[in-house]
Amino acid sequence: MKRSFTTLTEATLITAVVQHGYGEIITDALLEVGIQGSTVHGAMGVGIRERLGALGVAVDAERDVVNVMVSSDEVDRVFERVFLAGKLDTPGMGFMYATPLMQAATYVPPSILSKYSGT
Repeated sequence: MKRSFTTLTEATLITAVVQHGYGEIITDALLEVGIQGSTVHGAMGVGIRERLGALGVAVDAERDVVNVMVSSDEVDRVFERVFLAGKLDTPGMGFMYATPLMQAATYVPPSILSKYSGT
């Protein structure tokens, strides 16, 4: 069996660093709009709010990091959905960014490939 792969070039990675527990909330919000391929992992971070602890000592704060790869034409819609679900319009809740990807690869069903390749 010949193996091959398809390179996706019009893709963007959206990353959100949010308060612990909001990773699942964001994933659920993405599922509601048909985005199924997000990844959530834990991280430790230090911010200005944590520095205001007892004696001004920095305290580690647990965070969730959500990554989702989307086609470039879906970035605005998904970015807004993540922003609202993560309550990022509230001070101290986290931040997010979008990174254009030069290349990405995964299994793409033949029916989808033929749709975009015109064959």
